[in-house]
Amino acid sequence: MTPDIVYDQLIGMGCARKLVFSWGGNPGVGSLHRLRDAVEHGWPRPLELEEHSHAGMAAAYAAGAARLPFGVLRGYRGGDLPAHTRVATVTCPFTGEELAAVPAHRPDVGIVHAQRADRRGNVQLWGIAGVQKETVLASERSIVTVEEIVEELTPRPDAVVLPSWTVTAVCVAPGGAHPSYTHGYYDRDNDFYRAWDSISREREHFLAWMRRHVLETADVEDYRASLAEAVVA
Repeated sequence: MTPDIVYDQLIGMGCARKLVFSWGGNPGVGSLHRLRDAVEHGWPRPLELEEHSHAGMAAAYAAGAARLPFGVLRGYRGGDLPAHTRVATVTCPFTGEELAAVPAHRPDVGIVHAQRADRRGNVQLWGIAGVQKETVLASERSIVTVEEIVEELTPRPDAVVLPSWTVTAVCVAPGGAHPSYTHGYYDRDNDFYRAWDSISREREHFLAWMRRHVLETADVEDYRASLAEAVVA
């Protein structure tokens, strides 16, 4: 939906050929420097962009989850975005209203983070769920990282449960949403978002950070330990 720091890391390491999104930036701070470098200078490789509105992206994921070819919404009017992205118009057969249509998102692999799963592979998440459920259902395969594995999922009035048959793999990754938050487990790391602006601004500084804290760490706990060491130093 809205790429921020994790996307910036993937782009800066040359892992992305195309970005389909509805907004991109370092929330509350400014630009994503690795995204800008790829778009403006083709480093480390050119990046193709396909931009949509938030509502358009949500409709595309919902259509993919329902195995429909496209999503329908009222939108994409009054601006020039339709001239620069994949959107068409359809006429409602019942009312004659002209509506916007966006192609369904059907990822090969969808990756989301949730609070917990049980040992049978059922996943429970709550808070601002966004399109996490739709992403899993729309994808050919899905990976869900979770804060913990529990014996039984405690019912919650505001929780979304993804049954095991919708999920390809569950991976335990405590703190896996960092630097964002996981509702009920930990808060957003605002200091990290601010620090990322200088970390990512220059290519060599970014690459050195990625080597130390991502490529040279074994798992999410090792990653968190490396960040703690950097703060102490």
